Amino acid sequence: MQHRSEIRFLLNGRDMALSDVGADDTLLDFLRLDQRLTGSKEGCAEGDCGACTVMVGRLTPEGLRYETVNACIRFLASLDGCHVVTIEYLGGPNGRLSPVQQAMVEYHGSQCGFCTPGIVMSLYALWMAHARPTVRQVESALQGNLCRCTGYAPIIRAAQAVTDYGTASAEHLATERDSVTARLTAMRDGRRVDISKGDSRAILPADVDDLAAVLKAAPEATIVAGSTDVGLWVTKFLKRISSAVFIGQLDGLKEITVTEDAVTFGAGVTYTEAQDVIAQHYPHLVAYWDRIAGWQVRNMGTIGGNIANGSPIGDTPPVLIALGASITLRKGDARRQLPLEAFFLDYGKQDRVEGEFVESITIPRVAGGYHAAYKISKRREEDISSVAVGMQVTVEAGVITAARLAFGGMAGVPARAAAAEAALLGQSWSEASLLAAAEKLPEDFQPLSDMRATADYRMKVAQNLFRRFWLEQSGADARLERA
Repeated sequence: MQHRSEIRFLLNGRDMALSDVGADDTLLDFLRLDQRLTGSKEGCAEGDCGACTVMVGRLTPEGLRYETVNACIRFLASLDGCHVVTIEYLGGPNGRLSPVQQAMVEYHGSQCGFCTPGIVMSLYALWMAHARPTVRQVESALQGNLCRCTGYAPIIRAAQAVTDYGTASAEHLATERDSVTARLTAMRDGRRVDISKGDSRAILPADVDDLAAVLKAAPEATIVAGSTDVGLWVTKFLKRISSAVFIGQLDGLKEITVTEDAVTFGAGVTYTEAQDVIAQHYPHLVAYWDRIAGWQVRNMGTIGGNIANGSPIGDTPPVLIALGASITLRKGDARRQLPLEAFFLDYGKQDRVEGEFVESITIPRVAGGYHAAYKISKRREEDISSVAVGMQVTVEAGVITAARLAFGGMAGVPARAAAAEAALLGQSWSEASLLAAAEKLPEDFQPLSDMRATADYRMKVAQNLFRRFWLEQSGADARLERA
């Protein structure tokens, strides 16, 4: 396989070609320290506060697509063939304020200003997609941007008034779209990228077959998809990740296939890319999906990565296990499929051998029955779950004939509640049956206490969700506030 020893991308209006790049070099450090583009701030260094937000444009089958990302946990090596847009570029060559910035000024959307560049970037990306966004769209766009002094009311008012100060189609990011597309297309040469800085090596395979070959030759390499987890290994734990294999650029891992019986997501499909298909085929997951991290992390994080990292508090495994999902693992040309719940063996241990990677996730189509997904966390949005639950119950002639109940945060791995499921089978569809099944949960799980929740709290809230499930599914007017 031919390869090149440099990454190529656009930074605002400039072509960049870098060969001295390590696997753990972050985009934020490159912007601030190397390029002196200091509008992007470092706050949390873990993708929570949004002060480092920039936009990254990439070519997709539907054309050039811009998304907000956290520069603090986005690795520089992953930007091959992309267009990085920072706050300094929004005003255009004449130095004027962009309409988003002008609206923020007029509506008093900034006080100390530290968070403002990141907020502006998020609102600019939203404005490009929605000229007159709803309050909920603004709130969703700002899930990953924390402001501790201004308050969000003036920021929301500014976001809804941006079009009063200009039109997105007149912005230079829109008028130069064809030019940027041509420049990014010219950077694509179909070759593997292999770069390093000192002993830190980064590899970008040319396609999925090349990925299989790379991992077969270097099975110990760290696979980096969206870096929303691995990024913290570097910024918080100061861990070295060389050699690292970056897969976020592989179109072959971003395919979504819908058949009569199932939906299959490539492992590289991000939460944002999956959102419309999820809403269409699994509507009970819509509110849950919107609570996965913040907008920037949903633009970066992948379904496959959330599964492959084996976290017991990952958001997607419990709800996908409840739906009967399976995964396809690949090593070289060999593939094998297994139920998702069988992938998780023990804390930090998965059924995956060296050189093997998650290639796709297949979810059966929903056909009748009762379905729910719950996430309990300290913050309503952009927070790690204390308990995550997926429920699927099939009822025929008033009798429960099948049940899949999956929990995260209750054990060292996401897992089904076998005793609770067994307690439901053959019982009437009733509140009493569900509450009796809830009493079986201690036979399934012995949760731990940690900084997010105590063991007693986890067990109590998990049991209470059975009653909530009944109240919601039976149509009772419970006046429940969405957790």
